[in-house]
Amino acid sequence: MPSHTTPQYRRDPESQPPVRWPDYRSNALRAPHRPLVLLPHRLGEITGPLLGEGRVGPHDNDLTAGHAGEPQGQRVIVSGRVLDGDGRPVPGTLLEVWQANAAGRYRHDGDRHPAPLDPNFTGVGRTLTDAEGRYSFTTIHPGAYPWRNHDNAWRPAHIHFSLFGTAFTQRLITQMYFPGDPLFFQDPIYNSVRDPKAREAMVARFDLDTTVPEWALGYQWDIVLRGKTPTPLEAEDDDD
Repeated sequence: MPSHTTPQYRRDPESQPPVRWPDYRSNALRAPHRPLVLLPHRLGEITGPLLGEGRVGPHDNDLTAGHAGEPQGQRVIVSGRVLDGDGRPVPGTLLEVWQANAAGRYRHDGDRHPAPLDPNFTGVGRTLTDAEGRYSFTTIHPGAYPWRNHDNAWRPAHIHFSLFGTAFTQRLITQMYFPGDPLFFQDPIYNSVRDPKAREAMVARFDLDTTVPEWALGYQWDIVLRGKTPTPLEAEDDDD
């Protein structure tokens, strides 16, 4: 039986970071040294396994729940929509997030930053977008942390986002940042996106309408997969 290819997606290299970015030191060890080869998009890559609702629990999008006590730090609600290049919602997309705690430390054996771990915060969550492409996470505002990329290097506060399509081969990863962070100017991952307008697409906006009185600050962040204002999808280490 022949293996049929599917139509190709529109490409927007101007808004995306380069595969190799020298200022991001560990990127040089992982980035390919030869030209990329575009593989045809075949039906077998978009027909399963399906990432259905049965894989996601009702409270998996609340990173502050499921522990013996309350986590330390400022509680935030991050919500938005996943949209395609024509502004249409992308329903049923599996979103996974991971982040450092309020002190800027990941719950990971490889993180040796001398900041306290929070026994009530593991820093991981997931959800599915609804029929309108909407998602929401309740979490803690992450702290900045040092990472030895250059002299006195600190990562701005950020949350890692992973998006799955209809199969495991359709995975995209990016980072969401918070507005007004003073560390933007010296961060090579953030600045690997050279287009200032595209960089803005990685920064959430404060939203009083989704702020819950006496509970959590609200932030809105839409993820645009293709089009005139796509969200940059970064080449990154999982913990950077």
